[in-house]
Amino acid sequence: MRVKSAILVMVSLSLVTLGACNRTPFTPTSGEIEATEFMGKKLTPISNQGNNALAGTQVIDRQSYRLVVDGAVENPLSLSYDDLLAYQQESKLMDLDCVEGWNFTAKWTGPSLSAIFDDAKVKPGAKIVIFHTADVPDGYTSLDLSYIYEKNIIIALKLNDVTLPAERGFPFQVVAESKFGYKWAKWVTRIQISEEPAFRGYWESYGYNNNADVDGPAFE
Repeated sequence: MRVKSAILVMVSLSLVTLGACNRTPFTPTSGEIEATEFMGKKLTPISNQGNNALAGTQVIDRQSYRLVVDGAVENPLSLSYDDLLAYQQESKLMDLDCVEGWNFTAKWTGPSLSAIFDDAKVKPGAKIVIFHTADVPDGYTSLDLSYIYEKNIIIALKLNDVTLPAERGFPFQVVAESKFGYKWAKWVTRIQISEEPAFRGYWESYGYNNNADVDGPAFE
């Protein structure tokens, strides 16, 4: 009974903090055309995609933006938006599944984290990757380093072939394949490589499962 009550409290907290699933009108940047199909599959239009935010849209300036990559690395990085664009861009067809029960299908395009980590020269003892965001600068969520390499996780600068909108996490959203949406970090300002696997992010600290596998339990 106590476990069930705790889960109900956490679900209520989720709905209060995140609010209802938002869908907002979207107009692509001038000259960009939103893709409607990829790899033979119909894509969910951006205007019809669900989206949540802890503290509303975080507006990040493209010109002054720097992505810091530090922690257990030999070569800390400070990457501009143009630096991210200069990496080889990869595209993936991927569903984003929210723990609230909704999902959508989209084309995600951007550089692989492994390519960035190769430049940062990750140290042998590294275990996890912590994503610090504009709305949760102390660390919004984390992913296992082994998972990132195994799945070749990318950071999406583009969504359905258009520049990622501010409300969707510009400059990029982490495409956490097979993980619930709370692992898909947005508005990332720092990527910290860590040797300490005990870290828990914002939602995980409230009891959400740190693995966040879409075919697993939502809570620990």
